[in-house]
Amino acid sequence: MRRQRPTQRQRLAVFIRAGYRCEYCRHPVAFSSDPFEVEHIIPVEQGGTTTLDNLALSCRGCNHLKHILTEAMDPATGVTVPLFHPRHQQWNAHFQWSFDATQVLALTATGRATLEALQLNREGLRNLRRALVLDGAHPPDESVTI
Repeated sequence: MRRQRPTQRQRLAVFIRAGYRCEYCRHPVAFSSDPFEVEHIIPVEQGGTTTLDNLALSCRGCNHLKHILTEAMDPATGVTVPLFHPRHQQWNAHFQWSFDATQVLALTATGRATLEALQLNREGLRNLRRALVLDGAHPPDESVTI
């Protein structure tokens, strides 16, 4: 099966809608050494379409860890649950920032499974968040719906 690539117009719309941040770990494009990727939330291999409703902005780390996953095990219960879906769910319903804003904390089973599967608190992300907090550029305003 040939992978369907988003058009330039779709890519731009996804970047703007996401506020130029990874829709999973909230990493800002402006502070990344790697290009960001427009990913299929439901992979094409699993019947996902190349439509704006199925596309999300992802940093390379989150996209490579997510790959074709759509669900993962909740580490608290051992039950397999759906991963966070940026088009159908709000980030702040499943996650919140730690007191010092350097770590993502999970609020739900979906949040816990996504946090673990995508390693949302990778060391490099925590280090970047520390620097951005000092600069006043983090945490992002999660009240904005993306």
